[in-house]
Amino acid sequence: MSVAAVAKGDLAPSFKLPSKPREVVDLDSYLGKDRVVLLFFPLAFSSVCTAEMCQMRDDWQKYASVGAKVFGISVDSPFVTERFRQAENIPFPILSDFNKDVSRLYGVLHEDLMGLKGVSKRAAFVIDADGRVTYAWSTEDPGIQVSFGEIEAALRH
Repeated sequence: MSVAAVAKGDLAPSFKLPSKPREVVDLDSYLGKDRVVLLFFPLAFSSVCTAEMCQMRDDWQKYASVGAKVFGISVDSPFVTERFRQAENIPFPILSDFNKDVSRLYGVLHEDLMGLKGVSKRAAFVIDADGRVTYAWSTEDPGIQVSFGEIEAALRH
């Protein structure tokens, strides 16, 4: 486990990423207004990533009830991320960081993961309504799951 390059207390870097083919999410439209949870994950349809996104789906009301906006982020294409979202009935956008720019920006990119070049690390960030990071976590081990309890605690503060 390691600390991400974007750390607690930092202003969250803004970005634009596709949520579906031809639809883009601009983080700036949320920063300064909403609390945001960013969940970087290695690859759609893999077992641990599917478990993570489905756990967030199953606990969705906890996040929605506090007004948090949740976004999954992977390096899969927008066609794959949207198909994954639909297949698992995920109620929040899964963004495509196909060019790996945002994973690099947040400091959560594996340059080489078991022979795969440029895959997102499993990482979580909570951003407060002022645009400041209140929780930052990442791991080198793609088999380690995020701490949903820590994310929820960060949203309560």
